[in-house]
Amino acid sequence: MCGIFAVFNYQGDIHAYRQRALQLSKKLRHRGPDWNGCVIKDNHILCHERLAIVGVDSGAQPIVNEDETLVLSVNGEIYNHKTLEKSLKNPTEMKTRSDCEVILHLYNEIDTEVVSKLDGMFSFVLLDTKKNRFIAARDPIGITTLYQGWNSASPETVYFASELKALNEECDKIIAFPPGHYYDSATKETVRYFKPTWWDGNKIPNNEVDYKALREGLEKAVRKRLMSEVPYGVLLSGGLDSSLIASIACRESIKLAVERAIESDDDVDPSGLYTWPRVHSFSIGLPGAPDLVAARKAAKFLKTVHHEYTFNLQEGHDAIADIIYHLETYDVTTVRASTPMYLLSRKIKAMGVKMVLSGEGSDEVFGGYLYFHAAPDSDAFHQETVSRVKNLHTSDCLRANKSTMAWGLEARVPFLDKAFLEIAMNVDPREKLFGGDTKRMEKYIIRKAFDTSDDPLAKPYLPDSILWRQKEQFSDGVGYSWIDSLKDKAEEIVSDEQFAKAAERWPKDTPQTKEAYWYREIFEQHFPQDACTESVVRWIPRGDWGCPADPSGRAQKVHNAAYEPAPNFSRSFLFY
Repeated sequence: MCGIFAVFNYQGDIHAYRQRALQLSKKLRHRGPDWNGCVIKDNHILCHERLAIVGVDSGAQPIVNEDETLVLSVNGEIYNHKTLEKSLKNPTEMKTRSDCEVILHLYNEIDTEVVSKLDGMFSFVLLDTKKNRFIAARDPIGITTLYQGWNSASPETVYFASELKALNEECDKIIAFPPGHYYDSATKETVRYFKPTWWDGNKIPNNEVDYKALREGLEKAVRKRLMSEVPYGVLLSGGLDSSLIASIACRESIKLAVERAIESDDDVDPSGLYTWPRVHSFSIGLPGAPDLVAARKAAKFLKTVHHEYTFNLQEGHDAIADIIYHLETYDVTTVRASTPMYLLSRKIKAMGVKMVLSGEGSDEVFGGYLYFHAAPDSDAFHQETVSRVKNLHTSDCLRANKSTMAWGLEARVPFLDKAFLEIAMNVDPREKLFGGDTKRMEKYIIRKAFDTSDDPLAKPYLPDSILWRQKEQFSDGVGYSWIDSLKDKAEEIVSDEQFAKAAERWPKDTPQTKEAYWYREIFEQHFPQDACTESVVRWIPRGDWGCPADPSGRAQKVHNAAYEPAPNFSRSFLFY
C-alpha cells in the first residue's frame, strides 16, 4: 500500500507547482516511507509515496510505459497480476516485478474495462498522454482510501489523493471517491464498474448455505493475500474473525512446507509463503483484557510466533489527537476502535513487519454486530448487511487502512474478497439470523463452516472456546475500561456550557455526546475547512430497531445475555 497525489489539468506553471505538489505528497509519506517519485507530463503531475511489498527492488512508482505515453500511480495490491499478465493479447516484458504494472498494459488493450478485471485492493490514477485523458479508480469495497477534490477558482483542475490531508489546503470541494467506481476525464463521469449479484439489497437471496463453499472461499481469499516479499503477520484479537484468518494462514504455511509449491492455482502468487513461512501473530489490549486472554489461547493452539502488547489508559488518551489526524474522521466508534489498532501497528512496524492480515468485514457480511439481533425480520437483516458492506469504506475499512498505514503497515482483509462475497452475500438471510427463536449464536454459519467436530479425523481449525466465542467489538475487547475512560475524559474536557452550545457551533451533524464533541473539536483543529466534513460518516446502530445510539457492543442488551450451551451440547444450536 502506498500514498498517491495527482493533479490533472493544472492551470498555471506546472513545473513551478512541482515543489508544492511534493510538499503535499509528503503529507502522505507515512503511507509510503520506502521511496517517492514524481512525474510531470504536459500540465499534469503524479506523485507517489511507496511502501514496497511486491517487486521491492524494481517497483518504484509512478510507473511509465516504454514510449512514456502512459503514467500510473497505484496504492494497493493486485492479487491476480500473474494471471492478468498471461491474459495479455500482446505479451509484454514487464519493466518491474511489481504487481501493479500490468494495469498499464491491460489499459492499452481493453481501456477502462481494466478495472473490472483486477482482483485486489487498489486506488490508482492513470494518465494517457496520447489522448490527454486520465482515469482514476477505487477497489470494489473501498479497502484503500481515495479522495477527489476541486478548487472553485480553477474548476477544470482535478485533484486526487490517498488521504484528505493532502487536499484540504488546495481544494474547497472534496469527496471520498466512491468504491467500485472509475472516473474518466474524457466524459467527466464517475461510473460504477462493480456490479455483483448481491448489490440490490431489496433482492432477498434464497440460497441454502453451502458450508464447504464458505470454507474453501475464505481459504482461497487468505491464500492469495499471502503475496509478499517482506515479513508479514496476522492481527489476532482472539475473536472469531481474526482467529479464523490466522488459522487459515498457518495452514497455508504448513501446506507449502510440505508441498513446496502451489503453482496449480494461477490466481495465487506464493511469494509470501516462501519468504516468511512462520506465521507471526500480534495482539494488544489493556492489562487483563478479554482479547489478550483469548488471543493467547488461539496463538498457542495455532503455534504462531505470538507478540502481545499492552497499553494504559493515559497512552490511549495521549494518542487520540494523532489518531483523528490520521483517520480524518470524528466518528466515535471509529476513533475508539482505531486507538489500539494504531498503537499496535507502531509496535508491529518497529519489528520490521510491513503487511498483516486482518478480520474486517465479517460482521457486516454475516450480520455479526450484536444489534443485528433486533432485526425485525430476515429481509431487514439482509438489507442491513448489504448496507453495511456498501458503507465499509466509511468505517472499518477506513479504520483498518489508516490506523495501520499511519506507520507504513499494510492491512489485507480476506473477508472482503470479491469471490467470497459472492458466496456469503447470496446466502438466505434466514440462515444468518441469531438469537430469539433461532437459538443460534451470531455468525453461526461461518462458525459452522469451520467446525470439524463431525469428522474425528479432521484437524480442528480453532479451539471450541474461540470458534464459538461471543462477539466483542474491538474497542470493547481490548478492555471494558477503555470506552468508559474515554467518556470520563470527555466529561473533564468538555464543559456543560460548551456542550449546551454544540448545535450553535456545529448545526450540521451536531455531536450528541461529550465524547463526540471532543472528537469533533480535535478534527476541526486539524481540518478547519468546511470541505473536510463532507466525507465523514458516523457509525451508529439502528435506532428504528430499538437499539441504543451508543455503538459499543456492550450497549446492546444481548451482550449481557451470555450464550450458554444447551444441556445436551450441540454446535447446531447455542442458546441464550
